[in-house]
Amino acid sequence: MSEDKNGFGVEEPEETPDSIHDASQSLESDISSNSAKENQPSASDATSSLDEELADLVDDLGPQSKEAELLADLQRLQAEFVNYKNRVERDRDVARNSAVAEVLRSLLPVLDDLGRAEAHGDLEGSPFAAVATKLRNAGDKFGLKQFGEKGDKFDPELHNALVQTPSASVTDTRIADVVEFGFMVGDRLLRPAMVAVFIPADDNSPEAE
Repeated sequence: MSEDKNGFGVEEPEETPDSIHDASQSLESDISSNSAKENQPSASDATSSLDEELADLVDDLGPQSKEAELLADLQRLQAEFVNYKNRVERDRDVARNSAVAEVLRSLLPVLDDLGRAEAHGDLEGSPFAAVATKLRNAGDKFGLKQFGEKGDKFDPELHNALVQTPSASVTDTRIADVVEFGFMVGDRLLRPAMVAVFIPADDNSPEAE
């Protein structure tokens, strides 16, 4: 027992080993709890970490997206170039065929004259026979075709009927005589054939079939 400042005796509490042990465990528990709270990441720290991960992901995908966009642009330019090239080649072919057709059309009167002279025997044994052959070979090279023969069926898209004669010997409209042969280059009609036709005798229509 100890005395206080007034001289009275004061009984000091005795500390038992159990109470000391309990106090020590409580202190250790508080220290451990505080340490866990300090080590546990806060909500703001977690959000900041997520933002950083998203930023890194965007940085990783950024160059790939740009490369894909550039690739798409290149593919589009390539397709446009192929279309342009095909269009230019198609237009070039059309222009070439038109030019060839115009040149051959200008030669048709010469071919007509050579054909008439040949029919009358005027070309036989003359130098013009070779000229006619070379000219026809040149036309064949560019696809020039002559059409319109006696006995052929009349086609209003290819033949121009100058004379119509009823005949009991035909059941449909046929070419009776050829005044001028027709000519084509490929599928292009240069000139229709000028012909005289036979029509069926019982056909009273002035138009050929």
